[in-house]
Amino acid sequence: MDVIQVPRIAGALLFLPEPYVDERGFFCRTFDRAVVAAAGLDPDAFEQDSISRSVKGVVRGMHVRSGAGEAKLVRCSSGAVLDVVVDLRPDSPTYRNTEYFDLTGENQVTVYVPAGCAHGFQALTDPADVSYRIDRAHDPREDVSIRFDDPGLAIEWPLPVTLMSERDKAAPSLAEASRRLT
Repeated sequence: MDVIQVPRIAGALLFLPEPYVDERGFFCRTFDRAVVAAAGLDPDAFEQDSISRSVKGVVRGMHVRSGAGEAKLVRCSSGAVLDVVVDLRPDSPTYRNTEYFDLTGENQVTVYVPAGCAHGFQALTDPADVSYRIDRAHDPREDVSIRFDDPGLAIEWPLPVTLMSERDKAAPSLAEASRRLT
């Protein structure tokens, strides 16, 4: 498994596995303690695994956590998504940079999203399953959402947005959400 740094988001990493493909399908290692440690992350820091299933066109995000933030490993285990990370750490050299990732069940690429970065994705297939490995237990009081179509983010979603949660529909602007983060 190769690991590369994401130049536009300080501290973000891509884990590039090598799926073994044959007539049965494929086999792929998606987490390797030694590789994670060699990349400078503590493999024991992750506390929770979650999965979401979305239909084509769904946008989940943009989400970030206040307080200590939340680092996560994100992978599309089935289907395809356009994954988006925005650096919202004011002291970061890549502050306000946005990066896009094509995550698919075929490539099994994992993105490491550092704490303090907003994250979201749009499902490109029906369905799309996204797996998360999170470094802190969830605390809903720390949840911060940002409007998916905020002009300050200028995210180029590839499909019309078909569905989103009520929370995401009612999300504040980037400026309002940023006040909660400082």
